[in-house]
Amino acid sequence: MTATADSASTASPPGAANRHAAHGVAHELARAGAAPVICSLVLVAVLAAWVTIGGAGSLTRVRIRVTQAAIPMLSFTDHASAARTAPVYLTLRNLSGNADVLVSASSPDAARVELASRRAGGSGRAVAALPVPARATVSLSPFGEDLVLVDPGPLVAGQQVQLVLRFRHAGIVTVEATVTPPGTP
Repeated sequence: MTATADSASTASPPGAANRHAAHGVAHELARAGAAPVICSLVLVAVLAAWVTIGGAGSLTRVRIRVTQAAIPMLSFTDHASAARTAPVYLTLRNLSGNADVLVSASSPDAARVELASRRAGGSGRAVAALPVPARATVSLSPFGEDLVLVDPGPLVAGQQVQLVLRFRHAGIVTVEATVTPPGTP
């Protein structure tokens, strides 16, 4: 009878095996879920830091409106229509409260498009970028900054030339510039 008393004193209470198995399953689930949770927290921290330092860009949308885009012809002669460069004049209006910068331009109708700044004497020089202040209008004209088509194809009055303008914050703005006859704005 003593053997029965000893086995009764070492036996687990009823349901203890089920609780031990449930504890093991819960522990395994917690261990398996820890890695994705930790990775998610690290990712959120990295993205928050990226946004804080400005890597995500501006939270305020910068909008640029382009108007009066024109490419004046120098003359009606074949020689002038085969010119190596052609000026592009247009008006940029920044509709937002944040300044922006025109960083580059391109056109399928020219080998390249340069950003230029002209001095009072008419000589121009290429520049890396053109600022567009917040809530301001910038006119690209023969009297200051403008764009220059380098090695354009033949230009004909009334022709539409596509320009792709790249701004630091507003992104890409595509506009059609009209080739105007000599002596017209």
